[in-house]
Order: sequence, then structure tokens, then C-alpha cells
Amino acid sequence: MAIKPSTPKGTRDFSSSDVAKRNYLKSILQSTFEEYGFNPVETPSFEKLETLTGVYGEEGDRLVFKILNSGEKINKADLDALKNGENKKFIISLSEKALRYDLTVPFARYVAQHQNELTFPFRRYQIQPVWRADRPQRGRYQEFVQCDADIVGTRSLWQEVEVLHLYDRVFKKLKINDIILRINHRNILAAIISLFEDESRIYDFTLVLDKFDKIGKNEVFKELINKDFNIKLLDILEKLIDLKENYKEQIKYFKSLFKKSQIGLEALSELEFIFDSFKLGSSDSTVLKFDFSLARGLSYYTGMIVEVDSPRKTNIGSIGGGGRYDNLTSVFGMKNISGVGVSFGFERIYLVMDQLGLFPSNLISSIKVLFVNFGDSAAEVAYSYLIKLRDKKISCELYPIEAKLNKQLAYANSKGIKKVILMGSNEIKEKAFELKDMDSGNQTKYPLSKLTDLF
Repeated sequence: MAIKPSTPKGTRDFSSSDVAKRNYLKSILQSTFEEYGFNPVETPSFEKLETLTGVYGEEGDRLVFKILNSGEKINKADLDALKNGENKKFIISLSEKALRYDLTVPFARYVAQHQNELTFPFRRYQIQPVWRADRPQRGRYQEFVQCDADIVGTRSLWQEVEVLHLYDRVFKKLKINDIILRINHRNILAAIISLFEDESRIYDFTLVLDKFDKIGKNEVFKELINKDFNIKLLDILEKLIDLKENYKEQIKYFKSLFKKSQIGLEALSELEFIFDSFKLGSSDSTVLKFDFSLARGLSYYTGMIVEVDSPRKTNIGSIGGGGRYDNLTSVFGMKNISGVGVSFGFERIYLVMDQLGLFPSNLISSIKVLFVNFGDSAAEVAYSYLIKLRDKKISCELYPIEAKLNKQLAYANSKGIKKVILMGSNEIKEKAFELKDMDSGNQTKYPLSKLTDLF
């Protein structure tokens, strides 16, 4: 029975036109990263499973694609664990490797492994595919390209300013306007929690709060109540919602709220510095906005966190995000290394540009000249001139076989080739060729010596 041709769920094929657009987007990202002093790094497509588990939180760990052990190792699977419902133990016995979930954790492993070879602060960018066992939907795939830029080895807040300006610069180059950078600070969330709850509950709190834009205030409050959070916490959130569009009033309220919270006041001070410094050199097309409800589900951020909203008219949602992390390399035995990094949602940025018609129209390097094939003897001569045109960077091809002229001209039409060179045995004897303009239909004879001069 014939196999039905199809791609796996959450993956795609890319046409020549798609690839040209993707390469254009990638080139803008690469050139901008390098303007800001970032250097490229690549890591393997898969890592040890132990490297990727325990840093994304429970929800993230479930979305990591595990690679099944092969050969004799498959016989060592712990079937008793499966029978006893110990799924985590069973998975570990069945799999030792996993596909990259993101680029940040492999980068942390890279820094720890190569720390003696690097100069700190170290700036790196990385553009590679990642894989997530997520439910596919518009703009979300199980295999997709991610673009990261990170600065590690310094706690200077100027690095936060740098990565925010990097966003601004990239979107300005791509001509994407009306970008909103929403920022918050992890310790503001920690300070809010510590007012009424044990700080260890911050993960549960942020997991719910991060859904604010998706499910709305009422549903968020319901979930917090169901998880037995103090009702006074909801009163604070209610007040902050009322002030959400007023940055100065929010900061003022937080300062009164955090009078006895050192980490809360320090976080506010850091955000104020970032806001003031961002104004230096940022464009009018990007807005920096404080959003107390921004929590980002990943568990490794320790300072500023940022989310990038696409233009509202595209209705595509988040197209980037990141933040400050202080402890990521500690799991690899390298402590006291702080970093800040951002991701660019390559696939969604592509959708935004496609929807807004922002890709240049001339991205595909189409064939400019077709040499008609009049048989092997004539083709040899034609091919020698084809090489001369290619030496001049003229894209051209020889029709592969001798065929009726109408068929070869139809081929040129279907590929949008504007010029056709006819060089049969008679023309070769006369040391001439004929040039046909496919738009006008005009056909003109020229001496062979002029062929390369016409292009």
C-alpha cells in the first residue's frame, strides 16, 4: 500500500519563496546582533535529558521531546516503574537524551563547559531549530526556529537596556511598527507574594498570573481562590489593575506597598533605571510598558522579565521575550554567573511580516536567461557562453534536453525567464545568436562577440 505523503504534526515544508523570506529575516537578525557585538554559537540538536529537565518547571518538562534509547539500552527500561505508575522513573530508564526545548539552557551548559575559553562579559547569539511537544496552532509549531541573544558575566543593568534596544533596532529594520515591550521584575512578584504568603508559593502564583491576558481578571481570581491564596492578595491585584495604564501611579503605589520589603524596593529601582535609560536612542515605533501581571511561565528568571507584543492589527500575540537569570549555570557547577537574554519569535515575526506585506518582492534569485537546447553539438557551444554569463553573476541555465522550441519557450514563460538565447547550428556557423525578449516577443540577431556585453 502506498504511503500517503504528509509531514508530521507540528512541522512544515518550505517552498523556495518561503526559504527566501526566512533567509531575509535571518540575515536582518544576524546583522543586527553583530552590530551589537554578539557572536554566533551553535549547540547540538539534542542534549542529555538531565540537562533539560528541572529548569523549565513541571509544565515545560512535559513538553520536552524525549529520544528513545536504542540497541541494548532499550532492554533496560524499568517496566516495574511503568506498572507502578512511576512515569518519571520509567521515562528516565527509557530515554537518556532529548531534543532542544529552547536555546537558553543549552547555552548555559555551553558557558559552564567552555568557561575557561570565554572572555566575560560574553555576548552570544544563536539561531537554530528547537522542538516542543506542544499543541500546534497558528504561529505555534512542534519544530520551529528560535533566535536568542544573551549577555553573561555581568549584573550591570545596562545589559537589560542593551537587549531592549536590540528589540527596538531589529523591529525598526524590519519596518514593524507599533511594537510594545512589556516588562516586569521577578522580585516585584516575590515581594507581592511575601506580603501575605510564603515566598515558596511564587511559582504557583506566577503560573496563574501569567494567564491574565488570555483568560482575564475574573478567571485569574477564581484560580487564585481555588489555590487558597490570601484574599488580601486579590485586593492588591484589583488596585493594580485600576492603575495598569498609569506607570507613575503604579510605581508610587508599589513604593508604599513595599516599605518593609528590600527586594521589592530594589526591583522598583532597577525598573526605573531601565525605563529612564531606554529613552536614550529608542525609536518612536517601540513602546516600553510596565505590566505587573507579566510573569512568564519559565522558572529561571530572577530579575527583569520582558514580553514583546506584535502590532494589534495582526492579532498574532507575543513575538519575543526574555529576562535576567542569575542561577542558570549553577546546575552545571558554575555559580555566580549572571546573564540577561532575549528570544525573537522567528516564526511569528515571519507571520507578522507576511501579513503586513513587509518582505521585499525581489528575494528569489530567478533565472534571467535560458539557452535553448538544439542538440549536443550546439549545446556545447551554448554552455561555454553560459559559463561566461555566470562569471558575470548572471543567473542562467541551459534547457536540459533537445525539445520543440515551443516547449522550451513555454518553460521559460512558466519560470518567469525574461530573456532566451537561441544558438543553433546555423547561428554558430555565422558566429551569431538570437536574443528573444519574452515580454515583447521581439527577437534580434547579434554577433557572438557581443553576447556577454548585452547583460
